[in-house]
Amino acid sequence: MAPSALTPIEDYQFNYENLKSIDHSLKTTIDNGASKTKQLIGSALKAHVDNVDPDTCDAGEEDPFFVADLGEVYRQHLRWKKNLPRVTPHYAVKCNPDKRVLSLLANLGVGFDCASKAEIDMALNIGVQPERIIYAQPCKTKSYVRYAAQRNVKQMTFDNADELHKVKQLFPDAELFLRILTDDSGSLCRLSQKFGASLDSTAELLVLAKQLELNVVGVAFHVGSGASDPKAFIKAVQDARFVFDQAAALGFQMHTLDVGGGFNCDDDFETMATVLSASLDEYFPDEIRIIAEPGRYYVSTAFTIACHVIARRTIADASLGTTSYMLYLNDGAYGNFSSIIFDHQNPEPRLLKCGGKNLFDVRRPGYETPSGYEYSIWGPTCDGIDNISKCCTFAEVINVGDWLYFENMGAYTKCSATRFNGFTDTHDVEYVCSEEDALPFIGA
Repeated sequence: MAPSALTPIEDYQFNYENLKSIDHSLKTTIDNGASKTKQLIGSALKAHVDNVDPDTCDAGEEDPFFVADLGEVYRQHLRWKKNLPRVTPHYAVKCNPDKRVLSLLANLGVGFDCASKAEIDMALNIGVQPERIIYAQPCKTKSYVRYAAQRNVKQMTFDNADELHKVKQLFPDAELFLRILTDDSGSLCRLSQKFGASLDSTAELLVLAKQLELNVVGVAFHVGSGASDPKAFIKAVQDARFVFDQAAALGFQMHTLDVGGGFNCDDDFETMATVLSASLDEYFPDEIRIIAEPGRYYVSTAFTIACHVIARRTIADASLGTTSYMLYLNDGAYGNFSSIIFDHQNPEPRLLKCGGKNLFDVRRPGYETPSGYEYSIWGPTCDGIDNISKCCTFAEVINVGDWLYFENMGAYTKCSATRFNGFTDTHDVEYVCSEEDALPFIGA
């Protein structure tokens, strides 16, 4: 699918009642879509690398590149609406600020969780209304608060007294969410060490907000990015109910609960959604608006990256009689594999092109067994921590000029890439779409 002008938001309003019997067909849709995704991504990868001759290409033509399936993002949205119909998602822009993804989600009616002026601008510039944005940063830059006021982005979080005084000075009409502390010990990336008011301090903060005549309209929490324990949601919802009652006793008209992020895109999502839904129904009546801030849930599985083998070292151990290889790629931990450091990910290398042969999605015994050739995989910088994989095994001998690919590279990858050692922090993204029903929301 070639890039094209994005469909204006006003032209398409996503109607959840027209999802073609989603309760019965979603699994089939996901299974069929996954198969089509493989085909489309494989074709796009092959077409790109076949056009690169490392012996004659210009500098940079062999750079890493992504292939993104917008149909996978769309399927994740259907899955969300089936399992969490009461919860309106507000996509966490920080996870992957890809403009095509943002536009697709905007056209589907998704809101946006923004943490800076730049992220607010990204949402506004694609036509998202200010009321669909939550400035979900409890500790904000003063000038950004003034900017949010100018752009009428009213929803924002806080977790301390100083922030209340800041809002009183700069944006007294803001709609505030008190972010509370949660148990995020079961998450990939813990946030409680940095954000969240303890239940011992919420009453004092609410009293101060009342004295300052500020408008506290809800409670927010976040169980940590990549949460693994569904029970964390139960306790967080219970605590949010406690703070709602505290606020009501002080005369606040609370109407929204923000359940944050932490949603995985694997099979655990359904279990987590069931637990969360049951807790919400038990503690919050239907008139309370529920929103969430999913990030990796939407994009993790939608992006695949291809990298070029730029160098190789042979490591011979005479005492053991073994030979292994160090492969150097043109991307690494300071680039799109920053998720290894910042997001505790372990990207799995797979062969894309080796010895002139296309090996996309070919599963050989060397992938699953200790037999074959042993490799470690490294990034291109001059730093020793720039390691992608300490040890992996392939059935093939990999040479300079071959290509590897890595799936599930959509979350916290290119958004935190750097220019360390002069390498670029931006790479091409080629888009495909494995869902015809998604085309009206992304442009043909």
